[in-house]
Amino acid sequence: MNIAIVLAGGSGSRLGGGKPKQLLEVAGKTILEHTLDVFETSPLIDEIAVVSRADCIPVVEGLVAAGHYQKVAKVLPGGKERYDSSLAALAAYADDADNLLFHDAVRPMVNHRIIADCIRALDTCGAVGVAVPTTDTILEVDDNDCIAHVPPRRMLRNAQTPQGFKRGVIRRAYDIALQDPGFVTTDDCGVVLKYLPEVPVHIVEGEKTNIKVTYAEDLFLVEHLLEARRL
Repeated sequence: MNIAIVLAGGSGSRLGGGKPKQLLEVAGKTILEHTLDVFETSPLIDEIAVVSRADCIPVVEGLVAAGHYQKVAKVLPGGKERYDSSLAALAAYADDADNLLFHDAVRPMVNHRIIADCIRALDTCGAVGVAVPTTDTILEVDDNDCIAHVPPRRMLRNAQTPQGFKRGVIRRAYDIALQDPGFVTTDDCGVVLKYLPEVPVHIVEGEKTNIKVTYAEDLFLVEHLLEARRL
């Protein structure tokens, strides 16, 4: 099966306000609902699991029921760290042949083309990331805030989600990672890259509009993009 894992466990502390950012309303719906709409209507997605903050599960379940999201089969409690949410999803599915697409709930501008490209890539790859070329020059600095290195821009990408995996690949990567006492990560592709280096992580092209809502100004841009998508 092709399963979308919508990661909605964040607190939105950088955005401010009293609600997690995935539950903020823009263009008539919560950000989470806009994201679910895309996966619900994708003909290639068989099932959706939402990983939520435990205290937000009743709200999420209410949104799922009210929105009649037929593909949402599970609402799972996440944990303190992002990888806890990934682990919760892995524990909820047992078939190592399944394709799992991990997606930030606060990237509501994901589209069917990106989803299809990820699933198509998983026909031949065990791990897939989404990214767009970096347009700014990236500087590596030292401890004194002096430039230490300027990587060639043509080799750099800005990472997005979804990140897709054969369930067996990401499970093995986490099995190894959790034995490492120094394990720290915020990125599932990074876990595969470090702990299963023999598995190539293929990159498919994202979209400049597939932004992550992080700061208040992002809300205005996303609202404009969502309104334009409805036209």
